[in-house]
Amino acid sequence: MIDYIFKSERLGFRNWRKEDVAKMIALNNDPEVMRYFPAKITPEQTKVFIEKMKTEYDQNRYCYFAVDVLEYDSFIGFIGLLNQDYAASFTPCVDIGWRLDKKYWNFGYATEGAKACLRYAFETIKIKEIIATAPQINTESIRVMQKIGMKQSLVFKHPKLKQFPKLENCVLYTIATDPL
Repeated sequence: MIDYIFKSERLGFRNWRKEDVAKMIALNNDPEVMRYFPAKITPEQTKVFIEKMKTEYDQNRYCYFAVDVLEYDSFIGFIGLLNQDYAASFTPCVDIGWRLDKKYWNFGYATEGAKACLRYAFETIKIKEIIATAPQINTESIRVMQKIGMKQSLVFKHPKLKQFPKLENCVLYTIATDPL
């Protein structure tokens, strides 16, 4: 029995395990999954990413969580929250992000998982505002942002994507807790 940090109807959110490494390496090397990124992520970069997520969770009680489909106990990728501090008018901030194996696209997992992460962020961690960014051409992720109630706040040139003209023009979406 896996000890999940929290669950949604169909998904379990947990910290990362050693057996996730190979699956995440494969996901990060899928050209279709990575089409809105400057490059595929190397196996070594993936290992560093997973270690960083473990540390982020230990320090903050959130990260880009490893996500399983509960019915099958099957790892599908990540959905979660992460501190961002790159040079932009809206940083430092906490963002929500996701990357799922393409076998699990179009089942509503990204939307369901993102909604669960927002509940966790607002109700458990007490974060006041969450942001999400995506290249303007990534209409799939933008659609998820809209489905989870986020509103577009800004169009900007992402400082980490200056060398990639097709990806550099990005949107910023935000959502905040309701003031009590």
